[in-house]
Amino acid sequence: MNPLVILLIAFFVLIALRVNIGFSLILSSAFVILEQDLPLISVVNQMYAGVDSFTLLAVPFFMLLGRILNAGSITTRLLEVADTTVGHIRGGLGHVNVFVSMVFASLSGSAAADTASVGSILIPAMKEAGYPAPFAVALTAASSTLGVIIPPSIILIVYGAFGNVSIGALFVGGVVPGVLVGLFMMAYTYVLAIRYGFPANPFPGIPAVGRVLVRGAPPLMIPVIVLGGIVSGFFTPTEGAIGAVLWALFLSIVVYRDIKLREVPKLLSDAVIDFSIPMFTVAGAGIFGWLIAYLGASDIVVNFILGVTSNGFLIILLLIGFLLLVGMVLNPISATLIFLPIIQALGDTAGMNPIHMGVLSTIVLSVGLVTPPYGICLLVANQIGGASLGKSMLAAAPICGLTILVAILSILFPDIVLGLPKLLVPDLIKSGG
Repeated sequence: MNPLVILLIAFFVLIALRVNIGFSLILSSAFVILEQDLPLISVVNQMYAGVDSFTLLAVPFFMLLGRILNAGSITTRLLEVADTTVGHIRGGLGHVNVFVSMVFASLSGSAAADTASVGSILIPAMKEAGYPAPFAVALTAASSTLGVIIPPSIILIVYGAFGNVSIGALFVGGVVPGVLVGLFMMAYTYVLAIRYGFPANPFPGIPAVGRVLVRGAPPLMIPVIVLGGIVSGFFTPTEGAIGAVLWALFLSIVVYRDIKLREVPKLLSDAVIDFSIPMFTVAGAGIFGWLIAYLGASDIVVNFILGVTSNGFLIILLLIGFLLLVGMVLNPISATLIFLPIIQALGDTAGMNPIHMGVLSTIVLSVGLVTPPYGICLLVANQIGGASLGKSMLAAAPICGLTILVAILSILFPDIVLGLPKLLVPDLIKSGG
């Protein structure tokens, strides 16, 4: 049997047996390495190579940032900003839900953190205001995936680090499609609000809006620090993440005084634990991805698809379908690391800019955070909302469709992704990263 087939079968069998994904990657790879009589030391070497990246250090710092935001009052301040600016529109709490997810995404880059922190506040509030529980759950879960698209996105950091693509350009490229997905979700919420009579909050008045915006301005400096510094070349993504953490700590400890110094060690230890699991997965994906490349998977897939069609648009549509299926069983980090060679090979075959390809694949994989059986954001939100999982899945389907729609629109109109990078980082666009 073809060793590539053995590798994939072994991996998915282990996943089906509920073996941890990191162990599944390592065990299936080690089995094929032994079967192919390759040196077993390759497992260790490639696992080490997978995690030996300065850029990846940005990930634990953004995870720590998410912990700081939730431990203090910053998340509450962002909710106040969202409520005063969009809460008076018909379907107010739904718009607040999406808007605060867009803002939260630009701070922590973590979808699961957004689901837990925002959902614990807004899902009960939406239910109390008369919104159906499945819709409140679905909207919270789907809007939380904006943390995967809008910078600083952990998935874009991983894609850039392992795909040799400029992370700064990927960050800039994710802004417009991420905001567009959020606006589409708000438009969908408005349509449902008109149809079903969802309420709106009273407009608090211009002075109240001004006061809340002033209160929320310091936390909103975080994306300016990160994105502005990276795009200007002032610092790397890792240095930007460190700067964001320091600013958040300064606000929480010195300015707002809602985090005590004695609580910082606990935040640090929790962030380390948060990072250890994906880091182990990254190490396992290092050997698995190397083995996929060694066995020529990219050429096999490209040749197969070219046997079906040579049209660049259809090639990318087939890739989107493949990534949607992959996202149903793997988290976006694992999927990106494992199938990165195939994603980039198909992107090159279709003539797509590497930055465009990175953002597009990230948008599509974000859907997997809501679709079962993986669907971690939907599971977390459903646990908070106490709704029927089946009804929540049905309510989430059209919202996920909006994300896919933006992905397809970005293929038809590449400047949705590339327009802002062309303006801000034109040299990186020309070089592809």
